[in-house]
Amino acid sequence: MGRLKGPPKRLGFAPRAVGYVDRSEAERARDRARAAGNNLRHLYRRKRWRDLRLEILTRAGWMCQGCEVPHLLAGKAPAPNSPVVDHIEPHRGNLALFWDPNNLQAVCKQYHDTEKQRAEHAAARASAPGGGSKV
Repeated sequence: MGRLKGPPKRLGFAPRAVGYVDRSEAERARDRARAAGNNLRHLYRRKRWRDLRLEILTRAGWMCQGCEVPHLLAGKAPAPNSPVVDHIEPHRGNLALFWDPNNLQAVCKQYHDTEKQRAEHAAARASAPGGGSKV
């Protein structure tokens, strides 16, 4: 009896399972989906935003304005201490609010992705019809 040279055709390689991707690939797919659904995402790639972002980070001394314990914003995304310039009040398409430097704060990615998002989602649920209660 001879050796098998490779798997028989009926035992070919299975395609990747849905959702079985590495973290960076999942992040890129999520970013593409978000960009397709939001027509304002292109504003974050403009020079005007990059200059405003640098101004806000410098104004804050590169310190997180959201955490109780200030720490230097020095990491590079997706590090938890990477700097994020956050809209204090969500702009919801209002360009005047989007570009207003008084509506921007420097925070760390970890604060932005946890505490800030939790507060925004809670406010959205509270302002929803029915006060966010489940019926």
